[in-house]
Amino acid sequence: MTEQVLTEIQGHIIIIRLNRADKKNALTGDMYNGISDALDQLENDSNLRVGVITGTKDCFTAGNDLVDFLNSSSIGGDSPVGRFLRTLPNLTKPLVAAVNGPAVGVGTTMLMHCDLVYAAPGAKFQMPFATLGLCPEAGSSLLFPQLIGYRKAAKLLMLCEMFRADEAVEMGIVNEVVDAEEYQAHAIAKAQQLAVLPPRSIRVTKQLLRTGNAEQLKAIMKMEEDYFTEMLQGPEAKEAFSAFLEKRKPDFSQFN
Repeated sequence: MTEQVLTEIQGHIIIIRLNRADKKNALTGDMYNGISDALDQLENDSNLRVGVITGTKDCFTAGNDLVDFLNSSSIGGDSPVGRFLRTLPNLTKPLVAAVNGPAVGVGTTMLMHCDLVYAAPGAKFQMPFATLGLCPEAGSSLLFPQLIGYRKAAKLLMLCEMFRADEAVEMGIVNEVVDAEEYQAHAIAKAQQLAVLPPRSIRVTKQLLRTGNAEQLKAIMKMEEDYFTEMLQGPEAKEAFSAFLEKRKPDFSQFN
């Protein structure tokens, strides 16, 4: 387990903390593996009933570490991202998220696989895949239109607009906005409420809530993976990533 992903056991709960504050908890391959290890522990340890995922106090995650990501050839297969994207939707036990500050890219899309989400007022959500020459991932191209409607999903996934915690509540992405001093404790308290309930009842309820989407989600995630992997090596993504690293505006005028 990397020191940039910390875990703590509180009774029947495992708390997963992203711990790379100096880089706004930007996710590396090692961090993806650390999160997946913790989720596997939740799934396989009969004493654990609920997971909580959060970041440092003021930041959830700025998304992928682009320098690390440039060295990736795929988000599928045996890659750390691929492992994480397979693990998350197959989790049978409830997962609660506590969010503040940036929740960018996968920092937003992963929330669609969490069962309860609590945010501080300063949480800011964004899915900038299109601006990076990429496409949606984590099943977001299916789950977001289902949750908030096509028009709103198109605005978030095509124009890549940022939205606030109160807007996320209105869209159904976040359950509740909680004071910045209390949001993590509040999420853990909700996890504790779940942890004392009949564990099989909670697992079956989660399964039933998600069964209608299961096969379609699997197919969409595979399609996203194929497109994303292809586009990651493509010229538009290379221009977007280069512009970011060179601190300039990208130029997509040459592409059609």
